[in-house]
Amino acid sequence: MSIDELTKDQRVTERIARPSKRGWLGWVGVIAGWTGLVAAGAGVGLHYSTTAWEPAVLAASFASYLMVFAIPALLLFAITRQWVSTALAVVVTTAALWSQAPMLWPDGSAPPGTDVVVMQSNLMLGHGSPEAVVTAARDNSAEVLTIEELTPDLLIRLDAAGLADLFPHRFTAPSGGGQGTGIFSRYPLRDGVKFDGFWLNNLRATMIHPDRGPVTVFALHPIPPLSNADVWHRELTRIAEILEAQSGPVLVGGDFNATWDHAPYRSLLTGRYADAAELLGVAALPTWPTDRPFGPFIGIDRILIAGGHALEINSHTIPGTDHRAVVARLRLAES
Repeated sequence: MSIDELTKDQRVTERIARPSKRGWLGWVGVIAGWTGLVAAGAGVGLHYSTTAWEPAVLAASFASYLMVFAIPALLLFAITRQWVSTALAVVVTTAALWSQAPMLWPDGSAPPGTDVVVMQSNLMLGHGSPEAVVTAARDNSAEVLTIEELTPDLLIRLDAAGLADLFPHRFTAPSGGGQGTGIFSRYPLRDGVKFDGFWLNNLRATMIHPDRGPVTVFALHPIPPLSNADVWHRELTRIAEILEAQSGPVLVGGDFNATWDHAPYRSLLTGRYADAAELLGVAALPTWPTDRPFGPFIGIDRILIAGGHALEINSHTIPGTDHRAVVARLRLAES
């Protein structure tokens, strides 16, 4: 054997004997990939879960964030050539994208009809700024306003700030402890109903629009799952039944205390109702909490429509409350 061949064999032996740095990195990549894949799989599972078990309900609020980990998991498995794991990551990534696709893809364009601007705002136990609410409503030419956590004192301060001039018609059930709710309109309201059997006040009224005629308006506020997840589940189920029984054009504003990743919320949208943010494909539109340095990170303030489409949607900071207000320009289809 020549000296050159001997030297070559020694180099090969040394590489085999010496621990491979790339091998350690590969193991790190595999472990990180599986961590991300498990998190993403949990997110998909939470999205489709119908359980009323409180930890799962609360975790489902963050399901879409967990699903994001499917993408780095897929890349890590591909880089480390873990092909079986890569195939599994493709399946989970596809399931995650499928679950979020309705919120990411616009549902076509709005047909001819009558435009209506709806504003929704939770004012946190009556602490939200009345002036900011009135300014946002005026600047956005809102014609309908739904408010949750409306206290008697806040209602007085809202009127002092100009709400009564902006919305001369109302159906309200103000109360303390976060129970209060109100519907405010530029146009006449009739047939107001406060539904029994809910912990918080949930309202319905008929607005007489000058160009469209009778339009049903709901202001909804199911209990937060933090208080009682079983009751939260039952209230959302009952809301679905109430909405399904309503005919004609409908506008809904509410703090649903639920996100797109909660199955009971999506059950509201299985019939003729649609979420304005979903129609426009703007994703979650986070509205809560705004009183934390890292918020808002989940979207629980929603505007729904039956018998129409959405043209635009945006959110606004209201000082004093932990919710962003939502304003949507909707189009009611011609009858």
